[in-house]
Amino acid sequence: MMELPKFLLGDNTDYPRAIFVVHTEYPRFIINLENDGVEWFEDFGPEDEKELEAEAENLIQLATEFYDREVSRYED
Repeated sequence: MMELPKFLLGDNTDYPRAIFVVHTEYPRFIINLENDGVEWFEDFGPEDEKELEAEAENLIQLATEFYDREVSRYED
């Protein structure tokens, strides 16, 4: 099985202003950096939500840093 990168950039012409970053590891999600909307692929129970809250903040920061790094590489 092929190993996927932790983050991927996503594009969709139906959402021309959206900047999608896909997180491929648990907990999997897509974030739209245009409006910080997050769509989770996992189902979480109430006991998971407290633990996820701190982790989600960190993962969203990492997704933003990934996007900034990728954009800077395109500019080089």
